[in-house]
Amino acid sequence: MALTPIASLRDRFLQGQTTPSAALDEAFAHSNANASENTYLSQNKFWSLNQASRLKSADAETQLLFGIPVSLKDCFDLAGSRTSSGSRFYQSQPAPKEDSTVAARLRQAGAIITGKTHMHQLAYGITGENPDFGDCLQPSNADLLTGGSSSGAAASVQEGSALAAIGTDTGGSIRIPAALSGLAGYRSSITLNTPQIWRGGHHLAPSMDTVGWIYRDLRDGPLLAQALFNLDPIDKPPSLTGLRIGTPNDAFLGTPEPAVTKALTTMLAQLTKASATCSTFDATMWNNALDIYSPIVALQAAKIHRGNFHHFDPVITARLEAGAATDPQQASDLFANMETFRARTSALFNRFDYLLYPCAPITALPAQLDASIGSAQSGTPTLERGVARTAILRYTTPISLAGLPAVTLPFAGGVGLQLIGPMNSDAKLLALSTTLAEELSSLPTPSSRP
Repeated sequence: MALTPIASLRDRFLQGQTTPSAALDEAFAHSNANASENTYLSQNKFWSLNQASRLKSADAETQLLFGIPVSLKDCFDLAGSRTSSGSRFYQSQPAPKEDSTVAARLRQAGAIITGKTHMHQLAYGITGENPDFGDCLQPSNADLLTGGSSSGAAASVQEGSALAAIGTDTGGSIRIPAALSGLAGYRSSITLNTPQIWRGGHHLAPSMDTVGWIYRDLRDGPLLAQALFNLDPIDKPPSLTGLRIGTPNDAFLGTPEPAVTKALTTMLAQLTKASATCSTFDATMWNNALDIYSPIVALQAAKIHRGNFHHFDPVITARLEAGAATDPQQASDLFANMETFRARTSALFNRFDYLLYPCAPITALPAQLDASIGSAQSGTPTLERGVARTAILRYTTPISLAGLPAVTLPFAGGVGLQLIGPMNSDAKLLALSTTLAEELSSLPTPSSRP
């Protein structure tokens, strides 16, 4: 197979065929290429070029992300750059003086940060709509939203202004934009999301917030996780022979779009052909995931944004107000239910090695907006206020609530399957995703989406 995008650029650096500054110039030439021109909420080309010029060629072999253009979701601090969390109110606050841990680790690994990307306001949404900065359109298709909340992260990789993008996933905010944009995504185990990794990061709901990546080629996943979390890659990728794969039954999946069903059945057939054992399980226990997830997120977000509710989108304000009204007994019951849910979901791994099912029952979020300004048309209800959000979250919140790691396996046409591992199995999960990329080469790859 051909080299991955990151491996290819690293090879060009080592061969002296290009430089980090030249690669960055090329990345900037693709910036904000979506019709809404809002992949990034802030960029400073001079600062980025200065960072590129500081790299030492002697470090090319040792720095994991030497010279690689990487975008940063705008809920992580970057010294000297204001952090918006997708809100003009927060963007108006003073710029931080120090890098977040995430930004610092990127720079220590030699990555060049290309800018801070668009996001759903407060990371509190799944579509990428934003009344302050305009809705984020896919660079490859102006009729479609990227999905959110890591909307600009997906757009930056799709348009080619970054080879990888930092995102966050609370309820699906990496998995969904990755899937809808034809990209790979990695959501980390909740246990990796320590206070240290989140230093200088702005939470939505700490009990479920996870940091991760959106990228183009599944084979780059282990390297990216190593750079961010210091996770050593698995030396020998796992074999598919004898692997036990579990899929929720039809009663849970309902009736997704035909393309989604076809991708799942094709993947399961390929796994079976490779001597994996694939079977379904009763996912009835997941039916109440959203009923536990939503009020916990609202409760925790309300504490973080107390006193500022009126600065945000009315839909988000209403959620925050509901969270603030949660009484102590309700909160105690919710967290007890979450622990029970986590234990019951973790028990599935007594039967299965991994779980596999779609990221979403749909393949696209129609824009319904004026692309020239990137904001919703007057009088047009946004998808965030419709049924799309609930339909998507039904698929993603069980894994969010359980705190499990997941990798989005991208297919053509906006379909993504989520491959899920047990808690703390991140390195093995990412290694398996590379096995799927290499051994199941007949399946559509990230590059199959225009």
